[in-house]
Amino acid sequence: MSDFLSWTLENIRNGGNFMAWMEDRRLEWAPLMAARLKYLLEGRAFVVFCDEKRAWYEEYFLQHINAKPTRPMLPFVSLRTLCRTPIKTSEDIALLNDLLELSFPKGYVYFYIGTASDKKSLIARSKDDSLLWLFDEQLQNSFYLNSKDADLDLKLVSLYQLFDKSLDAILFSKVSL
Repeated sequence: MSDFLSWTLENIRNGGNFMAWMEDRRLEWAPLMAARLKYLLEGRAFVVFCDEKRAWYEEYFLQHINAKPTRPMLPFVSLRTLCRTPIKTSEDIALLNDLLELSFPKGYVYFYIGTASDKKSLIARSKDDSLLWLFDEQLQNSFYLNSKDADLDLKLVSLYQLFDKSLDAILFSKVSL
């Protein structure tokens, strides 16, 4: 069983040209992913949502995350399906957090992909253990992406692929966290 950082480097190098950009970023990626994916092993649900420009990615992510017949279903759910009411104020966020605490007794993690300037990011930033893939702003415990990158969509798909492989490695004890 290898450590997560070594495993990540090996998989980035085996990923071909689409993953080459991640080799320099692996030291940001691996510790963040390892820390957050531990929550999945604890039984926490991941509440996924994106800003409006990345709505396609939310759909892509959720359609593919449980499509593998070789692994158990994983608790990744869309915030849009859980709460149709617009979240606008800090009181709305507190009520949403209360709802999710009742709905997921083992806990939950927000997984937000989008800009930090979008109001939805405030939902994810209301909890310290959220997983954030942020555009154009670097915050502690987040993975930075540039929204003006010409290859952004390809990078998001390659990040999904690395994330998906990471899930398999963790669930099937191929790596230690």
